[in-house]
Amino acid sequence: MKFPRMHVSLYVKDINDTAKFYESFFNQKANKVKPDYVKFELEEPSLIISFVENQEKVSPAFGHLGIQIESEEELRKRLTATNNAGLKILEEMGTNCCYASQDKFWVTDPNGYQWEVYFFHKDVEFNDPRYSNGESSQCCMPTDDKKKIRLVDLAAKNEEVCEPGSGCC
Repeated sequence: MKFPRMHVSLYVKDINDTAKFYESFFNQKANKVKPDYVKFELEEPSLIISFVENQEKVSPAFGHLGIQIESEEELRKRLTATNNAGLKILEEMGTNCCYASQDKFWVTDPNGYQWEVYFFHKDVEFNDPRYSNGESSQCCMPTDDKKKIRLVDLAAKNEEVCEPGSGCC
C-alpha cells in the first residue's frame, strides 16, 4: 500500500497572516486561497497542508512539525532563505535530540505552530541535558526563539555534562 502524499490541516487565528508566513517559509504561493482557507501543495516533502481560520480551535501545543533536509549544504541554504524572508529563527547546531545528532533550526508561525528543519547526522545513545532538566517541555521542542544554541555552549554552562552511559539522561 502506498501513501503518495501526506495531508495536514491546522486551525489558525488569522488566515492572511498565516498565508503570508507560509509563502515565505515554503518559498511558494498558496495553491488555493479562500476567505477562511489556504492550501499549499509541496513536492518536497510530499505534503498537502491546509489552514482553516477558526480562532477557537487553534491548538499549537500538540507538538511540532518537522522537515528533514538531505545535506548540511541544503540546511544552510534553507536557513539563509528563511532568515532573508525575515522569519524569527532559533538555531540548534550540533545538538543531540530524540537520540540523534542533528543540526537544525526552528520557526514558529503566527499561530504558535513550531516547525523544525533539520539535518540528521547519526543516531546517539543520549540527549542533551536540557531535554532532561525541564528547560524544555519535551525533547525536540525549542525553548527560546532569541538565542542560538550549540552543544559546546551547553557543556560550558553545565557542571555535569551528559556522557554516554553516565545515567544523566
